[in-house]
Amino acid sequence: MARTPSTMLPIGTKAPEFNLLDTISDEFQTLKQLEGTNGTLIMFICNHCPFVIHINQKLVELAEVYQTKGIQFIAISSNDVINYPQDGPNEMKKNAKALNYSFPYLYDETQEIAKAYDAACTPDFFLFDSNLELVYRGQMDDSRPGNGLPANAKDLKNAMDCLLENTQNTWPQKPSIGCNIKWK
Repeated sequence: MARTPSTMLPIGTKAPEFNLLDTISDEFQTLKQLEGTNGTLIMFICNHCPFVIHINQKLVELAEVYQTKGIQFIAISSNDVINYPQDGPNEMKKNAKALNYSFPYLYDETQEIAKAYDAACTPDFFLFDSNLELVYRGQMDDSRPGNGLPANAKDLKNAMDCLLENTQNTWPQKPSIGCNIKWK
């Protein structure tokens, strides 16, 4: 299991636009169509990564709570599906349905969007405010497969709560750790 850290895109960076296939609805979606009223959480994930598998249930729970508060969750998979066919669109759709994702699961076939966001690993989290300016990037929490810590999403919840309460996030922003994105 490779341990690749996030690259930590600079705070204030404007969210790059995209037009990607949502594997759940089978329709192309843009950031403008999907963005949340109060914020947008963009997550680079995939089906097979043990780091993502470890937090999937917590992601579903977070989405149920925070989407009702106006923060849109958007998952993107950018892995090379030639070498990792389990991360292809059909498998993404099956996985999203099995896990009850309430958010779009987009397929970045060209990997251009992962590069635009400077995504490095799965999972990799980017929280944008209502102006689509980056306010948080990094880990969900300190939990990793095998370290015995529960996935509680404390870092990500704190960042979203600060955004919703319009208060400064004073917590250190730690890089996410996960499998590297499988580049072509």
